[in-house]
Amino acid sequence: MQIKQLLYLPWWFLRSVCLGKKAPLQTVIFITDRCNLRCKHCSVYQTENIHHMSFEDIRKHLQYSYGLGSRFVDIEGGETTLWKEDGKNLNDVIRLAKEIGFFSVTVTTNAQQDFSWVEADSIWVSLDGIGKYHEMIRGEGTFQRLEKNIAAAGKKHLDVNMVVNRLNKDSVEDTLEYAKQHPAIEMISINFHTPFPGTEYLALDKDTRNRIIDTVIRYKKQGYPVMNSYSGLRKMKQVDQLKNRCWITNFVYADGTRGYCAGMGTEICKQCGFCMSGEMAAVFSLHPDTVFAGMKLRM
Repeated sequence: MQIKQLLYLPWWFLRSVCLGKKAPLQTVIFITDRCNLRCKHCSVYQTENIHHMSFEDIRKHLQYSYGLGSRFVDIEGGETTLWKEDGKNLNDVIRLAKEIGFFSVTVTTNAQQDFSWVEADSIWVSLDGIGKYHEMIRGEGTFQRLEKNIAAAGKKHLDVNMVVNRLNKDSVEDTLEYAKQHPAIEMISINFHTPFPGTEYLALDKDTRNRIIDTVIRYKKQGYPVMNSYSGLRKMKQVDQLKNRCWITNFVYADGTRGYCAGMGTEICKQCGFCMSGEMAAVFSLHPDTVFAGMKLRM
């Protein structure tokens, strides 16, 4: 970790709190809409008017994001490993982000094809339950392919991300156990379904969601590799009361539009399932466990 990177975080925090400067800390860039799955909970998938960013457009958006103050970038899709252009692939995008100056680059994949070649600082694999629960959302055969490609990946920083909804809520404990026992998995992040238009039926009621959060906290206390901080998880129980801090992340969508989370400023915010809503609320409340968890994740 370089000194300038370590010093940037408190500087960013002081500017945000004391000077009220709402500069993003991270960027989420969707480089393509193309995907090899059609997941039930997805609000991005489309079969027509598929957007696929050019390398130069990606460069433009990354430079713009860096200029805003963002220093961490998450590359998402569609399926990120499907991005190609004139001999370039995902690794060229990762190298570009590093050349621009981003401190770390994270890639999200559904692990349906080999990703051992991806050079990101960390890899996020979407794991929405064990066996039938994952396949209930992502399709037949997806869990077996995910297991095969995770085992073959050979990545030091490979984490899994679970989005809990009505279909897979009964698989949370098994998924936590799976993450703990799997030699290739470093940590697991727990999120909840955010009811974007067309997917509202998958959202959990507040009581069910809070019971699951209590379960996750209990497992974390037992030493399970839960990435969410205790404070962040507790804040998620109060999501309908949290101050909106979506400005911490700037989004760049595959069609080239820029902005914040698609639900910002709407009633969806009160049902936000992204774990970052709780984590950022805890950071701004100066909870040490969340600060350290964030540094471990990003640095």
